[in-house]
Amino acid sequence: MLDELNLPPTNQQNLDIRSTPRDEMNLFPLDTFKYEHAGREIWIDFEIPEFTAICPFSDFPDFAIIKLKYVPNERCIELKSLKLYINSFRNIKVFHEHVVNIILEDFVKACDPLRVEIEGDFHVRGNIKTVVRANYTRQGEEEKGRRGDG
Repeated sequence: MLDELNLPPTNQQNLDIRSTPRDEMNLFPLDTFKYEHAGREIWIDFEIPEFTAICPFSDFPDFAIIKLKYVPNERCIELKSLKLYINSFRNIKVFHEHVVNIILEDFVKACDPLRVEIEGDFHVRGNIKTVVRANYTRQGEEEKGRRGDG
């Protein structure tokens, strides 16, 4: 019954939506350094309280607190590059849901972590607060957890 829904078309309000295409974002590259204790699991937590991007609908700024938590594999993220990467979103038009996924994808490509959890806690806009969460577990790590190996 609910699985057979015919979804209405998107953008029924006919708003002028202009997201920045991914290949035009020109985000600062994330840099890494060698994790000298590979095999020893630690969690590294970052809280980024001044994230900003541009709303594709209104062209107004969106503000968020980004929380990123990861278990390094063989590399760690270098903090200055993370700061510059996050700050490079300031002029990017992007939806909240896409921001979290873009950061997750770029983070995984940069340092190949064992696990990552990311949360975008966006400030209230128009009486609605949005919190977006995503996570990633490196292939093979899920099986280790189930077997009790890791």
